[in-house]
Amino acid sequence: MPAILGNTDTGTLNYNSWYIFQFVKKYGNIFSLNLGDINSVMITGLPLIKEVFTHMEENILKRPITRTRERISNNNGLVFSSGQTWKEQRRFALMTLKNFGLGKKSLEQRMQEEAQYLVEAIKEEKGQPFNPHFSINNAVSNIICSVTFGERFEYHDSQFQEMLRLLDEATCLEVSMMCQLYNIFPWIMKYLPGSHQTVFRNWEKLKSFVSSIIDNHRRDWNPDEPRDFIDAFLTEMTKYPEKTTSFNEENLIMSTLDLFFAGTETTSTTLRWALLYMAVYPDVQEKVQAEIDRVIGQKRQASLADRESMPYTNAVVHEVQRMGNIIPLNVPREVSKDTSLNGFYFPKGTMLLTNLTALHSDPQKWATPETFNPEHFLENGQFKKRESFLPFSMGEF
Repeated sequence: MPAILGNTDTGTLNYNSWYIFQFVKKYGNIFSLNLGDINSVMITGLPLIKEVFTHMEENILKRPITRTRERISNNNGLVFSSGQTWKEQRRFALMTLKNFGLGKKSLEQRMQEEAQYLVEAIKEEKGQPFNPHFSINNAVSNIICSVTFGERFEYHDSQFQEMLRLLDEATCLEVSMMCQLYNIFPWIMKYLPGSHQTVFRNWEKLKSFVSSIIDNHRRDWNPDEPRDFIDAFLTEMTKYPEKTTSFNEENLIMSTLDLFFAGTETTSTTLRWALLYMAVYPDVQEKVQAEIDRVIGQKRQASLADRESMPYTNAVVHEVQRMGNIIPLNVPREVSKDTSLNGFYFPKGTMLLTNLTALHSDPQKWATPETFNPEHFLENGQFKKRESFLPFSMGEF
């Protein structure tokens, strides 16, 4: 009979990597945590993470969802949906994004075009110090907009800036104390003012923004010639008029926002880490620049085809993701039925967290785990893939 996992009696845990490391040392690669009223299990180490996402995948299709997220998404969209809805939306989104090239420009061309707009925006700063946060957000968001909405926005477009502001504010406030209190006492907190109410208002405004774009699409929508993600989704909706699947307007709105949120936040954060590391390690920056000059030169833009000829730059990008560690415990999963792993019993409803921080700082896998070192991804001057490199885990959208 497999053992029920003991727990560490931590109460609500501050997700600080130092604390997590201490728990791994004390309790091993599988241990349980009490996070308020949520029972969770932390999984550490590549073999166990692979086991979870290969042999347990059918049992972890659900997402644990906070009261805040439940109110925002209502089990719709890509990130916080579960079960059949998650399967359908994930499959459709992956297929649609993979096939994109449906319009006049390929995704690569869109990225090249947007990179040029970003360069021009940086030039406008005339060499003076500035915060690149929103400039990078503008550029990355526009790539997502071109895929989902079929258009890009000028960086000074007031509606576009308001959308980015609402998203940025909601992201920051969602970890506030008032939102945490709402997760525990929603029946009381829904009547009280605070940052949780701002989060809900922001998301309603974002939904209205996307809804208006969907209405505009319907006016000149041609099912035979989809221009973007919204058009493709509208076409999919016509196949299921009796609402027997998750293809409805609520899911279209949330899936679009999920693409916008996930694509913008992860990429822009990674790019800001890259700028920081290039500033802190000028010798690395110099080598990257030399490789760019040698392979691409000064007269054309980079293309995906250049990647094979730029092993050092490729290694730097991967090292930025390893050190940046922007999703330290991954997007959590929930066990949908009683199951076991490595001799431990996981009751239905257990939240699973995968410890990507430990994976990317394991001294047995990385020569200098605490130091920015592109050599981690190089062997004899050539780029080398690393099995222990999982910045977005496995099996995730």
